[in-house]
Amino acid sequence: MDHRNYKTLRVFDEAGVAYITIDNPPVNVLDVALMTDLRDSLAALREDDSVRVIVFNSADPEFFIAHVDMTATPDALADLAASAPEGVNVFQAVGETLRSQPQITIVKLAGKARGGGAEFVTAADMAFAAIGRAGLGQIEALMGIVPGGGGTQYLTNRIGRNRALEVVLGAELFDAEIAERYGWINRAVPADELDAFVDRIARNIAALPEGVIAAAKHAILPDDLTAGLLRETDAWSGLVFGPTAGQLIGDGLTAGAQTRSGELDLEFLMRSVTK
Repeated sequence: MDHRNYKTLRVFDEAGVAYITIDNPPVNVLDVALMTDLRDSLAALREDDSVRVIVFNSADPEFFIAHVDMTATPDALADLAASAPEGVNVFQAVGETLRSQPQITIVKLAGKARGGGAEFVTAADMAFAAIGRAGLGQIEALMGIVPGGGGTQYLTNRIGRNRALEVVLGAELFDAEIAERYGWINRAVPADELDAFVDRIARNIAALPEGVIAAAKHAILPDDLTAGLLRETDAWSGLVFGPTAGQLIGDGLTAGAQTRSGELDLEFLMRSVTK
């Protein structure tokens, strides 16, 4: 496999498993560089028949993917948006690329994932999270918007409409055990057992007889969310370019969003600027 030099990822493969470590300091925001690297690495792996499983983890023990870069501008996103598949926006393209991957995709969640980071976790085939350390949340409502990277659709598909509304409008951080209870992740695992657990299941899947993974993914297809993703884009775009969202996002950045201290309790920080 060609391990090209990604700016925000470290990639290596062993025994049919590709390990992708997200490394985009200070808090792993989903910015243009990280979205580009994720899409490029998944495209490269798509053509690699020797890799059967992809495991995503983070170099930062506190943050998996913080959320979409709050400083991103339409101009900065223009090239990525132009290359997005028809019918999806630039952020949805990341999740849809992940959902269509021929390999089994697994997230090893040891830290926090909010917004676009939580959407990435939900788009993966499987996710396992560390008890006492992992957190999942859709923070967008506190910024005056709704999820725009597939989150409304992935959540409804995964946990049901009533709980999806709770996650989106409650805008709270869910710990691993509640996320497991809701069906948002596969399993909450003791933090000191997470590495070994994920390695074991990834290697066991990679060692299955030829054709089994492809047959399972063919039989257990992800739902077609085309219409819902278009509705989401319409709902998100109707808010994100308005004055309220601009004011809240700007105030959040001024108050410390996208800094390590501010991101540790981003929900509190954003609620403080909405008052």
